[in-house]
Amino acid sequence: MAKLTTKARNAIPDSNFALPGRRYPIENASHARNALARVAQNGTEQEKAIVRAKVKRKYPLIKMDSGMPRD
Repeated sequence: MAKLTTKARNAIPDSNFALPGRRYPIENASHARNALARVAQNGTEQEKAIVRAKVKRKYPLIKMDSGMPRD
C-alpha cells in the first residue's frame, strides 16, 4: 500500500472517504482494501456495512469473503 502523508490525505476530496469525518480513505484500490481490513477490526456493524457498500460500488472487482478483501 502506498504511504499516505498528511499533506496527501488532506488533498483527497471528501467523496473519496468511506465514512464521514474523512475516515477510511478509498481513493485507490490499495487503500480501499486497507479500509475494509481496518473497519473489520475496529468498526461497528453499521460502519462495516457502509464501508463494504462504498468499496463495492467504487471497486466492483474487489471480492469480499467473510469481510476480508481479496482480488
